[in-house]
Amino acid sequence: MTKILITGGAGFIGSSLADKLIQNPDNYVVLVDNLLTGDIQKLPHKKYTNWRFIKCDANDYRDISPVMTSFSFDYVFHYAAVVGVKRTLDNPVMVLQDIDGFKNVLDLSKNTGVKRVFFSSSSEVYGEPVELPQNEHTTPLNSRLPYAVVKNVGESFCRSYQAEFGLDFTLLRFFNTYGEKQSTDFVMSKFIKSALANKDITIYGDGSQTRTFCYIDDNIDATIYALENELFINDVVNIGNDKLMTILELAEVIIKITNSKSNIVHLPPLPEGDMTRRQPDISKMKQLLQRDLTPLEVGIRKVLTYF
Repeated sequence: MTKILITGGAGFIGSSLADKLIQNPDNYVVLVDNLLTGDIQKLPHKKYTNWRFIKCDANDYRDISPVMTSFSFDYVFHYAAVVGVKRTLDNPVMVLQDIDGFKNVLDLSKNTGVKRVFFSSSSEVYGEPVELPQNEHTTPLNSRLPYAVVKNVGESFCRSYQAEFGLDFTLLRFFNTYGEKQSTDFVMSKFIKSALANKDITIYGDGSQTRTFCYIDDNIDATIYALENELFINDVVNIGNDKLMTILELAEVIIKITNSKSNIVHLPPLPEGDMTRRQPDISKMKQLLQRDLTPLEVGIRKVLTYF
């Protein structure tokens, strides 16, 4: 049996990953989360018996050490992090504490025989891009905000532990991902919730910021394919969609699909953290996905069905 640890396992992407992994009876998945932003309601269905949840803070060595030493995991997905633009801007010191989690998880991984660590990095490491699309190896990392800098530090930790201890890794730079379990303080789910209630949809600035939106199944399927086929070991992969749209266009699409009476209201621009452009080069992800990406309207309708 393959034993897998997911930190941040009660979060949106971590729990969605677990949902898919436990469908293989040869996997046993342990999810840990301190429930700062995670939610028990997001954990997998109890009809499956090949998983368990442990409330645990990966940033606290005394908390995470007994878990990792007792199970001797084959693979670790380190997804625990303080997330959300406003939350990370409001709590920059809390963001820095995630560095302790990198050290804890990597130290314990190299001492307990973990074969590979998957680290959830972020498109934020690119900062305000100097080129589009943003390529994993040629686009400079123009990060400045604490969240972005910490993710960059996490990537460096992974590379350093591989160089010194031979601990293999895969860095997954997540771009905007949306899906059924996403909390409502992220742009896609926030817009959908407002549209369904016919409430105002608020946009920072004029809405000309460009983004791409990746449906959760595309994120998860690509990740699991990399795991099961031993691809992109000691490498970095952008995980996202490459179809650009503005935030204003997103709001308009959601209003149209939901037949909402919501009005679009513009707020002052955020002082920082709201990058004007973002678009990944997903050549590697397409190799992993082995199919077309989910069209935006299809993904939105899946979320609406869940709501």
